[in-house]
Amino acid sequence: MTEQSQTIVEGIKISSEIVDEVKKKIKSVLDFKEEIDKFSIKNISGLSEIIMGGAINLDVSDLHIETEKEQSRLRARCDGILQDVTEIDQKTYQSLLSRIKLLSGLKLNIINRPQDGRFSVYYSSEQIVEVRVSTLPSEYGESLVLRLLNPKNLIDLDALGLRKDLLELMKKEIKKPNGMIIVTGPTGSGKTTTLYAFLKQIHGPGIKIITIEDPIEYHLDGISQTQVSPSRGYTFASGLKSIVRQDPDVILVGEIRDLETAEIALQSALTGHLVFSTLHTNDAAGTVARLVSLGSSPANIGPAVNLAVAQRLVRKVCNQCRELKEISPEDLKKIKSGLNNLPKKIEIPKLDENLKIPTARGCKFCNSTGFRGRVGIFEAFLIDDEMENFIVKNPSIADLREKAVKKGLVTMYQDGLIKILEGITTIEELERIAGEE
Repeated sequence: MTEQSQTIVEGIKISSEIVDEVKKKIKSVLDFKEEIDKFSIKNISGLSEIIMGGAINLDVSDLHIETEKEQSRLRARCDGILQDVTEIDQKTYQSLLSRIKLLSGLKLNIINRPQDGRFSVYYSSEQIVEVRVSTLPSEYGESLVLRLLNPKNLIDLDALGLRKDLLELMKKEIKKPNGMIIVTGPTGSGKTTTLYAFLKQIHGPGIKIITIEDPIEYHLDGISQTQVSPSRGYTFASGLKSIVRQDPDVILVGEIRDLETAEIALQSALTGHLVFSTLHTNDAAGTVARLVSLGSSPANIGPAVNLAVAQRLVRKVCNQCRELKEISPEDLKKIKSGLNNLPKKIEIPKLDENLKIPTARGCKFCNSTGFRGRVGIFEAFLIDDEMENFIVKNPSIADLREKAVKKGLVTMYQDGLIKILEGITTIEELERIAGEE
């Protein structure tokens, strides 16, 4: 393989005593603050362990430490929302920053330009969490962002939150010998988790899977994973050329960013490979327009792409404190209108004034937010012969979306409304993520 991922040797090994203490004492962001505040500059090692251990225990995806004039502010992203944790004095933060830099291979003497690195947290013998590190110079010093890549977030296809009809469609499509499945959405919408769920579903001894990523987020046993390194000339495009010569059955391209990568991926899909990749678009219909804007021909896109998927993540109502209330006339009207053209094959409860939908309240378990955990909302359209002929005409996003809806597309907003009827999320949360349709 042209480029192998580097083995991470440096890291924080959290003692079993602290792991037990974290699991026992840190149940909320408030608990997290109380435990952190017990440590001082004299015990940076212990402070590092409690910060990382607490973040892992609370399923935090990102830690932000932002420098201010008098102190630095620690914030944690839980279920996609940043929450204030505590404040750290500047002297303690500088010692913590130096430790993180050493662990992640960053240069201590460089403070006037951004740096990126990574290290591992050994939380237990079964759970090793990799952490991506980013520093950024700011007015009062360097800001630090740590992204936690917890392997327990790798879930099976059945656990993504797909409707029954969409789950069956995806299981069918990922078993095809060739073609391309593209998952779209903004940063942080769960695209990589979905692609890894595809790989977990089809992985087996009789199939060769190679990935090219930037960076490798999770390590999967039995799969050849490579990481781009532009400084060494190993880009998505050059790496993909080499991967095709490795006789793979399935190729995962972390992201299509340029025409050369798009063309090689499309050609791979047309010549006997199953290709999974991601794009940044607002919806599934935008997939074709995005590829065209990169320079790809509609004549190649239609035959190569099997399925276009778009997704977002909405927060789930906390099971500990949620409350079901009778729907208001305004919300009932909104749901009826949103589900007006829903395909008949999708079963939903009767929409009348007796309908009850969830309300977020808030408790210690959910950090007083009313939500705990997230689930995907999806839309997907299949590119069959009719759709392929339509794409050749290079339609606008609006025309393609209209065509997909006529052929049975359930939009992300409608999928979210269905999840509201199932008691999973709220109208306010859906509109925060997907807007109003």
